[in-house]
Amino acid sequence: MMRRNQTNDRGQLEMLTIDQLVPEDHLVCKLESAIDFSFIYPLVENLYSRIGRPSIDPVVMFR
Repeated sequence: MMRRNQTNDRGQLEMLTIDQLVPEDHLVCKLESAIDFSFIYPLVENLYSRIGRPSIDPVVMFR
């Protein structure tokens, strides 16, 4: 039950990005800048269909 002097803050939204949540010196950020993951695409190309629903990016799944 709310009293008259209480406010309802549940309707407020805060927009954040992943870059704001993960510090720049985090190990994952260091690995991403040091490793080029584009080598994955030719390795898995034959496993993905060219028709139908788009799949999840294989690099995203690997990371």
